[in-house]
Amino acid sequence: MIARNANIDLNLLTALDALLEEESVTAAADRLGLSGPAMSRALGRIRRTIGDPVLVRAGRHMVPTPRALEIRAEVRRLVEAAHGVLTPAAPADPARLTRVFALSAGDLFVTALAPALLARVARQAPGVVLRFLGESHVDLPLLRDGAADLELGVIGSTQPEIRTERLFDDRPVAVVREGHPLASGTLTVRRYAAAPHVGFSRRGRLTGPIDAALAERGLRRRVIATVPTLAAELAMVRDSDAVGMAPERTAAPLIRALGLRTLPIPLDLPEMPMAMAWHPRQEADPGHVWLREVVRETVAAAVA
Repeated sequence: MIARNANIDLNLLTALDALLEEESVTAAADRLGLSGPAMSRALGRIRRTIGDPVLVRAGRHMVPTPRALEIRAEVRRLVEAAHGVLTPAAPADPARLTRVFALSAGDLFVTALAPALLARVARQAPGVVLRFLGESHVDLPLLRDGAADLELGVIGSTQPEIRTERLFDDRPVAVVREGHPLASGTLTVRRYAAAPHVGFSRRGRLTGPIDAALAERGLRRRVIATVPTLAAELAMVRDSDAVGMAPERTAAPLIRALGLRTLPIPLDLPEMPMAMAWHPRQEADPGHVWLREVVRETVAAAVA
């Protein structure tokens, strides 16, 4: 039984549905865009497959057999179900969406942009919960493994299949407390390098692009501490003479809230690309499509 059914041409369901609805080979052929002979051949195959004539002539018309009448509703249901499976999903209705999204986001993004994202999501989709995942000191394939639905922030290397969308570019600036000695006078490269520095790195790195740029000029800065989060770095800056570094546009709300100042770094440094990334399995998911659009809207409003 399994082997015989495995060879059934499921296209016959569509032909059978048209025949049972139209009760005419000609009309069914027109409905499906087939020729009369092609539909007649399909009817012959249907008859052999189910062991029933399905439609028989009665004068100038064709009428369904008892077996055809018995299965007509089920055939219609199956065809409609197949169309539903093969039709693109409708856009998500945020007001009716009930779902938990896991977001892998750097401390920078969570601190600076997550409140605005959460507020926008709450307005549009009160049934949605955002679950922000803490960053690890090592890179984990959270998107590939399905542990995260979306990654946000400065995204480094990813697996080749991961989709990445650049949201905007930021630039690094120096951050100091009000009244800091570097805030007065011209900030030269030598003055900048000579100051004590704190940095933030989830991996605990003590060097980065700033150190490479200084090395090209034969200079070296004095890093007195590195912390895993931007918030911790800015707290140290607020209460000391240390100089920190932050993305100018992304960190602006936090910098203002802490009463800190930003200064242009007198070096040619690469920009910091802010992006979001997701796995291809989520590409066409209506809820995920909506979430990505909400992220775009939130970021556009925050950095305008």
